[in-house]
Amino acid sequence: MTPRRLLLPILCAGTLAIAACGGGSAPEGGIGGSGIEGTLRMSITDAPACGYDEVNITVQEVRVNKNASAGDDDAGWVSLPVSPPQRIDLLTLTNGTLLTLGQTPLPVGTYTQLRLVLSDNDAAHPFANSVVPTGGNEVALTTPSAQQSGLKANADITVAENQLADFVIDFDACRSIVRAGHSGKYLLKPVIQVVPNFISGIDGWVTPAMAQAGALVQAEQAGVVVKSTLADATGHFLLEPMAPGTYDVVVTAPGRATSVVTGVVVADDLVSPLNAQGTAIDPPASGAGTLQGTITTPEQPVEAEVAALQALPGAVTVTVAFDAADADTGAYALDLPVAAPELAPYVAGLPPVFTAVPEAAGVYTLAATWNDTTKTAGPLTLVAGQVITTDFVFP
Repeated sequence: MTPRRLLLPILCAGTLAIAACGGGSAPEGGIGGSGIEGTLRMSITDAPACGYDEVNITVQEVRVNKNASAGDDDAGWVSLPVSPPQRIDLLTLTNGTLLTLGQTPLPVGTYTQLRLVLSDNDAAHPFANSVVPTGGNEVALTTPSAQQSGLKANADITVAENQLADFVIDFDACRSIVRAGHSGKYLLKPVIQVVPNFISGIDGWVTPAMAQAGALVQAEQAGVVVKSTLADATGHFLLEPMAPGTYDVVVTAPGRATSVVTGVVVADDLVSPLNAQGTAIDPPASGAGTLQGTITTPEQPVEAEVAALQALPGAVTVTVAFDAADADTGAYALDLPVAAPELAPYVAGLPPVFTAVPEAAGVYTLAATWNDTTKTAGPLTLVAGQVITTDFVFP
């Protein structure tokens, strides 16, 4: 088992100044005056970002509230200030790496709303929030107009008396960055979730050649991506933190067929080994085709995304790839393998044994989502070099 890596753990000294060190912003005696407290610790991690060398955000505060619908100026907000603000390249926070933002005492109870407050891009810090497209130059990241009050996320954080509530902000950079082709801008459409700091997860290996090609490893449930990471240079990957449960692990890389291991069991407080370095996943080569089109919505910018799903034996559906539509044009494009995917059942303690699924070769269903509404198209069958155009119109 590979231990989780923690970056910059902070208590009351170091780069980050937090509420626990200076008294914080909770009312004296706690919210409601009970005076009974526990401690909240917050960290941040990331899923890999597609098409970027860097994704930078500058965090200045984390705020929590027991009221899921509390407004900016309502009572009950408790702050974990980050002072001075911390500029973070989210792409350094993959493969189980966490960055601790701080901890603070809080009145006991359940907190159901979290706000991640970012610093503004200004004259002194024009790239406080920015992206570096692969092979390109740094571009300022356009953040939501409501950024001053924080990027909102639902939470289920229970703080118990004299106990540590240890939680992680899981930032999905790939789904959170939206290009705007006409303007040349990149927009932040935050996709974040707040999860307990589980020490359970999945680790395993792909070949170094797969890693160098950009092997993406996703843990999914019923085709929904729960956690993803890039393999490191050696081919090792670690999906953590993850809630105990059963997952399908999907491995993709440019120029390769898709590998899927079904029914991977994650037990409480354990990292489940998928395979060892000597049995690294190494799917066969594959040509590619492209599914492309536009998504039209009644609102601008276009805030929609599309996923390519593949149906496999055993009533298994997996997401192979997804793309955020261009905010200006609504355009999307997915380059997908056309070779037969390979499938293996998970057997604890044994390496996966893959079998090709020829009936699924190049066969995909598109699922476009806008404003919590999903439309599908397909199945569509691709061959190498082919481009299939499918447009979606909402509502």
